[in-house]
Amino acid sequence: QVQLVESGGGLVQAGGSLRLSCTASGSTFTINAMGWYRRAPGKQREFVATITTGGGTNYADSVKGRFTVSRDNAKKTVYLQMSSLKPDDTAVYYCAADRLSLITTKAYWGQGTQVTVSS
Repeated sequence: QVQLVESGGGLVQAGGSLRLSCTASGSTFTINAMGWYRRAPGKQREFVATITTGGGTNYADSVKGRFTVSRDNAKKTVYLQMSSLKPDDTAVYYCAADRLSLITTKAYWGQGTQVTVSS
């Protein structure tokens, strides 16, 4: 099993920045892809960004150029640097980790951290 704990959420004004962190524990040797999803009020959970063990990244079109995903394999931590935040970015952000190079239905999930962007 893998446990994921997110941190770094909060309230920020539009145009501001936040950095989310997610640290894995447990059977972390099984992890390949790590990433972020989000769920806005009244909407379904949506993909934000992923990064593989080798550093390959993938982003949702809505965050390209504004968000950067990175990871420190030694610290078993994935980060999401969010810049130029918009009110539409308001959501609960979830960390995910998977044994494959993408996040699948068998992924592990964190509890989520709230990000609120005020206009």
